Amino acid sequence: MILVIKNDSQKRQLDNLISWIKSLGLNVHLSHGENSTIMGIIGDTSLLDIDLVSSLDIVETVKRISEPYKKSNRKFHPQDTIIQVADAKFGGNNFAVIAGPCSVENEEQIISIAVDVKAAGATALRGGAFKPRTSPYAFQGLRADGIRLLLLAKAETSLPIVTEIMSVTHLDMFSDVDVIQVGARNMQNFELLKELGRSNKPILLKRGLANTMEEWIMSAEYIMAEGNNRVILCERGIRTFEHYTRNTLDLSAIPLIKELTHLPVIVDPSHASGLARLVAPLSLASAGVGSDGLIIEVHNNPEKALCDGPQCIRPNQFADIMRRIRVILPLVGKESAF
Repeated sequence: MILVIKNDSQKRQLDNLISWIKSLGLNVHLSHGENSTIMGIIGDTSLLDIDLVSSLDIVETVKRISEPYKKSNRKFHPQDTIIQVADAKFGGNNFAVIAGPCSVENEEQIISIAVDVKAAGATALRGGAFKPRTSPYAFQGLRADGIRLLLLAKAETSLPIVTEIMSVTHLDMFSDVDVIQVGARNMQNFELLKELGRSNKPILLKRGLANTMEEWIMSAEYIMAEGNNRVILCERGIRTFEHYTRNTLDLSAIPLIKELTHLPVIVDPSHASGLARLVAPLSLASAGVGSDGLIIEVHNNPEKALCDGPQCIRPNQFADIMRRIRVILPLVGKESAF
């Protein structure tokens, strides 16, 4: 349920209303806008007499919310959420780009790529330390040593780092990581999501391989229900019957998710197709439909990459994409820091 509070309401009236609602065992979420205050009420709202609430002096309107997600719902929070990570901003009219290799392989590799992507305008560095792989015999990542190398690259370039977590038991290793990524395979690992919801770290939540938009939003709700509202959604393609690409990039999800939620939404064009030659057009298309940023796989030697080489682009190709995106962003009301 949502209450729109009148602008001329006194603080004492608002405090009394909140106390009464909480006494019924309900939770209250306030969103202060320029023209009104929105009070979201979460819980069994059948305990509230809607006619009584509507008659209160400070209440302008009352609306029942049919969607199962509440804290992520734009009706509860009309303004875009902006999540700041170091100098990078995700959401609103901002556009941020995360770039780096699929996996951290060695010190020289990660630092070299970090220097290159920063020079091209990247606002954060990605790199997998733990790698979920279809085959148990494939490279699984350097684990704790991979995080150590990411931190060396951060010290060299000052770029905030983004890396994927696979288990609650690894959480202590991520204390110095700037953004914790939840991969597609863990989108519905609800125990992991709840634990991340108790942290204060920004969480990059990728859409599952075969999940609906509502299921994706509900996974964000798991994180936010525990108190962490710093969630960045990432569309990375879904599995369809198409076999020419690894996945099918659902560009329609970007404007729809931004209509349904207030959370920033970025796109992963690398995993979306699995083909390096498609990264540039998919990146430009993602910017064109209003995404809040990109996460792109960049490698200095894709042919010898230990993970996902066919979808990695080279640093010079990344720089070209960044130049072309700068032309598009003003057309969709976005600003870049690059």
